[in-house]
Amino acid sequence: MSDSPIITDSFKRQSLGFFPTPFHYLANFSEVLGGPKIFIKRDDLSGLAFGGNKTRKLEYLLAEALNNGCDCIITAGAVQSNHCRQTAAAAALLKLPCHLLLGGEKPQTVNGNLLLDYLLGSKIYWQGEHRKGEGIPDLVSLLTQQGHKPYVVPYGGSNEVGALGFVNALQELQHQLVNTPISHIVFASSSGATHAGLLVGKALLQQSYQLIGINIDKDEDAKKPFKQVIVDLANQTASFLGKDCRFELDSIDLLEGFTGQGYGVLGSAEQEAISLLAKSEGILLDPVYTGRAMAGLIDLVRSEQLPASANVLFWHTGGNPALFAYADKFTEW
Repeated sequence: MSDSPIITDSFKRQSLGFFPTPFHYLANFSEVLGGPKIFIKRDDLSGLAFGGNKTRKLEYLLAEALNNGCDCIITAGAVQSNHCRQTAAAAALLKLPCHLLLGGEKPQTVNGNLLLDYLLGSKIYWQGEHRKGEGIPDLVSLLTQQGHKPYVVPYGGSNEVGALGFVNALQELQHQLVNTPISHIVFASSSGATHAGLLVGKALLQQSYQLIGINIDKDEDAKKPFKQVIVDLANQTASFLGKDCRFELDSIDLLEGFTGQGYGVLGSAEQEAISLLAKSEGILLDPVYTGRAMAGLIDLVRSEQLPASANVLFWHTGGNPALFAYADKFTEW
């Protein structure tokens, strides 16, 4: 991809994946759904340990870790965290020990992303009911006392450094849209940096398409509404870039009606979305993020909230290894 006018040379980027990721039309899926044309951006093919959108964030986060002279990486997530799997892979590539704090207890059967975490050599700490890094400060203190200089990758890679990955991703997409005007971009919105980075990129590129985030996590314990998290992070990212664009709550399109029974709980809507795309296009979605986001897109089409004249891009953020941890749900369906 050509040099971006948004991300300057002052922001270091560590190459970890294969970009640009593919962009193409889903002819069969569009025909099955009826209505608008559906396109896809394939961050599931970003190349790092089965791919995913977190690789984009990690290219900036781990560049910062190396620049600061850190000698190990810490992050946290759920037992089937795509973010943790990609962080473990990136750390392995850069020869940095990786420490993962995972929610729950070690399951009897190790599969999906968790299997890859072990294969990638990460050290895992089981955290019970905590899956968002509540125990990180204690681990940082312990490793520091042992003479290490740890770098903490935030939950989901979501801070202004991680968000740079998706400011840059929108510039990448722009090169692929030369002959394809897009009216809407639909994606899973969870920890905030993907959504915030897209907002900033859209503003700086002066684009008119509508960004529709599908909230996939109820997050009842949040200290502030998720919309406010996204707005704050978008504004922090713009300031970090030295840009004067500002965002307010009314600039966020976040659909809240698709969280089902909670984070990582597979329901019939996700099952249908995953099955429909697999059978029509041979493309796999994951049960936690992209399956839920695609269920949201399907609902928007069926309820005619997306007009038949629209050109809709679904941003596949990866996560396919988690499918194997839900095998019984699909064989019974």
